[in-house]
Amino acid sequence: MASLDKTSDVELARRLMAGDFSAFDDFAIGLHARLFQYSLLVCGQREDAEEVAQETLLKVFENINQLREPENVRAWVFRIARNVCLMKRRKSVFAPAQELSLDELAPAGFQSDGERKLEIADWSKRPEAELLRSELRQVLERAIQDLPEIYKTVLLLRDIEGLSTEETARVLDVSEDVVKTRLHRARLAVRKTLDAYMRTHSN
Repeated sequence: MASLDKTSDVELARRLMAGDFSAFDDFAIGLHARLFQYSLLVCGQREDAEEVAQETLLKVFENINQLREPENVRAWVFRIARNVCLMKRRKSVFAPAQELSLDELAPAGFQSDGERKLEIADWSKRPEAELLRSELRQVLERAIQDLPEIYKTVLLLRDIEGLSTEETARVLDVSEDVVKTRLHRARLAVRKTLDAYMRTHSN
């Protein structure tokens, strides 16, 4: 599904770059939900997320001539969204007073060298229907929201939006190695939260 969405985004971007602005409605419809989800998890409030999604789409429309390669349209759009979201967070009354540190989120027994093994419940083999329950989804979203900004954005772009490591590095202006390291740590932190939930709700 992700590859089909990406193909559609690229084709619509090509039409926009060629001056066919009738393609923008389909382009906006296809991206709005993903931009809203991304912005909601980064900003933490629906009011801010909706504004970010709308402003991002407006900036995309106004600056489509700056896109050089339509194949990179998703990375380009989410780079804009990230910048808009960062600006919104600075001004928002909903912005958190402080960010949690990674040390507060990392699973017990984890070291930065990654050599120690984690002792966590094997929640990944539970039935898919159970994993997708509304309550667990809320736990997952809260775990992502509580991540420090640098880890949260990597996790959203790679695991939620399906951008490649290269595309994510381009969005964030960091190296691919940095993306891999941050993604690894973000996944461990989120897994700690999910593990605690699954332990609590296991029979």
